Amino acid sequence: MKVVLFFRKRLTGNFSIENLFKQVCEKFPTEVEGIKKEVSFPSKGFFNRLFIGFEVMFNQADVNHITGDINFAVLFLRKSKTILTVHDIGFMKHANPLARFLLLWFWIRIPVWRSSYITTVSEATKKELLRYVSVNPTKIVVIHNPVSRLFNPSPKLFNTQKPVILQVGTKHNKNVHRLIRAIEGISCHLNIVGALDESIIEELAANRIEFTSVTELNDEEIVKMYHQCDILCFVSTYEGFGIPILEANVIGRVVVTSNMSSMPEVAGNAAHLVDPYNINSIREGILRVIADDDYRIELINNGFVNIERFRVENIARQYVEVYRALKNRGHE
Repeated sequence: MKVVLFFRKRLTGNFSIENLFKQVCEKFPTEVEGIKKEVSFPSKGFFNRLFIGFEVMFNQADVNHITGDINFAVLFLRKSKTILTVHDIGFMKHANPLARFLLLWFWIRIPVWRSSYITTVSEATKKELLRYVSVNPTKIVVIHNPVSRLFNPSPKLFNTQKPVILQVGTKHNKNVHRLIRAIEGISCHLNIVGALDESIIEELAANRIEFTSVTELNDEEIVKMYHQCDILCFVSTYEGFGIPILEANVIGRVVVTSNMSSMPEVAGNAAHLVDPYNINSIREGILRVIADDDYRIELINNGFVNIERFRVENIARQYVEVYRALKNRGHE
């Protein structure tokens, strides 16, 4: 069975989908040939997207898998052979009503109707998707993201006097402003992965936060950031999945994350959950994992158990089950 996995055109610093499915492909059984096909054009503008459509049309196989971000390409594929992966629906928060309308129809409704199966990376994303499109829920299969093999346990003595807090991402949903206010007055060092806009810089200065900011890290450098930290604070207001939770679990770092969206589903009992809209809740969570040694160790140990759900071998097996189900249906 030949399965072609279609990827978006790679842009600088934007490789998460590609890295995820590259690892999944490596674990396919011998009877499944995974063909990785990156489209030649960035998903920007009408004509680029039209060219992407023609490109996928002429590169079909026994199973066609749109791995994410170019959902519209499904329109150019045979429905009976097509699977679409939806990572999140965050784009529906777009400020422009016309953009939301186009995204609703060409990234959600028509692609979902034109696919035999949909996979989502979390139950939270599945529930959100069903709010926007009417479809039989059994058509949507939840397959989580795998944890990267680049991450391995790395014990570190917890710095109770001045812990290093890692913040991954600086987009609006990453909730950096509330995190900054929450740690005001706490003895700590904040490591931020992502570009800082002027408002974040001003917030850091106003709250007298000691911090470091880094951007455009390669895989090894990102792993090093986890090694150096004591706490991962991932208090986003929205996530389709939340892979940093698992990365911290693997390394052996305590996690403070949000009690909403997909994050409780991913974290299980391996993180302290907080209300991301409540600064005091975030602050109390951070203070507890600093002060309570037994609780912190319990969360870290729970993390080592939690990651077993997300091993790449398990995720690859689940995708292969969907591929086989699609091929066995054998109808248009």
